[in-house]
Amino acid sequence: MLDDIIFSRVRIKILELFLLNPHDMFHVREIVRQTEEEINAVRRELAHMEKCGMFSKEQRGNRLVYQFRKEYPLYTELLYLIGKTAGLGGDILRQKNKLGKVKYAMISGRYLKGLPKKSNTDVDLLMVGTIVLPELALLIKGEEARRHVEVGYTVMTEEEFEFRKSRRDPFVLSILSGSKVMIIGDEEDLLS
Repeated sequence: MLDDIIFSRVRIKILELFLLNPHDMFHVREIVRQTEEEINAVRRELAHMEKCGMFSKEQRGNRLVYQFRKEYPLYTELLYLIGKTAGLGGDILRQKNKLGKVKYAMISGRYLKGLPKKSNTDVDLLMVGTIVLPELALLIKGEEARRHVEVGYTVMTEEEFEFRKSRRDPFVLSILSGSKVMIIGDEEDLLS
């Protein structure tokens, strides 16, 4: 299986396209347009990834479309890896210094999987620290434009977060009990 995840540049772009859009199907020419790679390189990677069991393909009209298989054994791990290094997670890592003093940044697993929110209080992103809100708002706006969904986010100071966690605040506990991908900080520290 390790052979499946040793990436080429083209494979990384294909994984980012599919895993940042987990419910979408793409045909070859659309993948070529989105990744800005040569068609033969894209076809070669798709064939390899299909052979490994990552993709399924089906004929739709006169087009062959591909979709990432959620049954692939490393699906969730790859989804979280891409969620951490591309899209909103990648933006946070690249802009970390501009965002202020960030102790923790985590993205909800439900958000990365493209699942609907369970309630209006669900949070897609939690940031703890001294955060520069205008900079964060720019990143959020970019992610919302890219994904065409509203990003629910919460920002807390370290003191507020620790206080609410010590008081077993239901809102904070609901965030901590859900699936999450740590972008900045250690999950063990966050939960302790």
